[in-house]
Amino acid sequence: MEELQRALEDRSLTVSNVPEKGRCLFTTRDFSPGEVIISQEPYVSVPNNSSAESRCDACFESSNLKKCSACQVVYYCSNSCQKSEWKLHRLECEALSKLHKERRMAVTPSIRLMIKLYLRTKLQTEKVIPASAMDNYKLVEALVAHMSEIDEKQLVLYAQMANLVSLILQWPGINIKEIAENFSKLACNAHTICDSELRPLGTGLYPVISIVNHSCLPNSVLLFEGRSAVVHAVQHIPKGAEVLISYIETAGSTLTRQKALKEQYLFTCTCPRCSKVGKYNDIQESAVLEGYRCKDNGCIGFLLRESDGNGFICQQCGLVRSKEEIKQIASELKSLSDKAPISTPSHNYQESISVYKAIETLQRKLYHPFSISLMQTREKLLKILMELEDWSEALAYCRLTIPVYQRVYPGCHPLLGLQYYTCGKLEWLQGDTENAVKSLIKAVDILRITHGTSTPFMKDLFMRLEEARAEASYKFSSEE
Repeated sequence: MEELQRALEDRSLTVSNVPEKGRCLFTTRDFSPGEVIISQEPYVSVPNNSSAESRCDACFESSNLKKCSACQVVYYCSNSCQKSEWKLHRLECEALSKLHKERRMAVTPSIRLMIKLYLRTKLQTEKVIPASAMDNYKLVEALVAHMSEIDEKQLVLYAQMANLVSLILQWPGINIKEIAENFSKLACNAHTICDSELRPLGTGLYPVISIVNHSCLPNSVLLFEGRSAVVHAVQHIPKGAEVLISYIETAGSTLTRQKALKEQYLFTCTCPRCSKVGKYNDIQESAVLEGYRCKDNGCIGFLLRESDGNGFICQQCGLVRSKEEIKQIASELKSLSDKAPISTPSHNYQESISVYKAIETLQRKLYHPFSISLMQTREKLLKILMELEDWSEALAYCRLTIPVYQRVYPGCHPLLGLQYYTCGKLEWLQGDTENAVKSLIKAVDILRITHGTSTPFMKDLFMRLEEARAEASYKFSSEE
């Protein structure tokens, strides 16, 4: 702990234990919006390889891949990536190669992550690879496992996974109970590694970043540059304040967020946003995001259940929707949603569009205009239409999502910035350079804070904005 404190002092940070919360990361100076608070390389990480897509084990790139000729499990995109991972992969490769091919191909990312954790620890103990104050197994040992709060079914699963790891490693005297506990630690502390557009690429364990606690109103955001985890301040953080990020998707009611946190991370959030649970403003927000719409299409009031339980009354105009009407539409919606494809093969795009448009029509009848479910359906349509290069209709759906994004992702949120970016790209493709410039400026204003300014993604965004500005300026001068 003392070594870690000294390492954090150089970054103007300190770790303190707080009752009811455990370890917390605090600032020892002011941080400005966009400033990097802390960054860390993963202790261990694995890409989310599947039959559909594979990635380099070192950098998570998906092009120019070559499979390891020995284990036939791991991919690399270059000799330099293979070389950078060789000390660790040599041991993993030996262990995996002893398995029957079918069993080897069935090894999941979670199992690989645990195998790599033990192998890395072994190599650091033997001083084959270096350890440091922010890169050692003691930091993993200090992570919370919540073993006493896990149900028996999950404990049995962890025990089975631990036995599989032991079978693969074949180390005499290995502690099965410790491996099972480490699986629980991974479940609570590992992070999904995403690209700059927040598409998941893999999983990594960042023991120091894991000290940063959750808030549904965070002052910081965790993003990734390659495999590096980087925490940026998204607002002014004064000296002595706790650094807070969000662990979950924050678009949703308090009850939805609390449920997600309890199931995944085994704690109850007491942030300022969650402390309002049950109060009128919180009830109103829940009814808007997850409730029903007024039967008057011109009214945007929210509905609450009548005291007799027979219907829902609009809090703005007083109109009542019967429980039977809502049940009927909800039943039709469920029947249709059950037919919706989980994934959309390229040859079924038109069929998927028809199904999702029908779902959207029913959702517009049932849900409030700011409904999360309605927004998610429009997101699916937007992605399919972009795959089909139907820029006009894709732009129409993108614009429909923007007001909901502005409501559920207030302030400086990367998802709002990325939606402005998508809108700007579509407007530019449609020749609407004036609005494209406006959307791209909004994207830059947010993403330069959440993503920094030096990544390839941001450099590309700056270039797009300058090109759009030049094109808009040329059109303006031509019209004059």
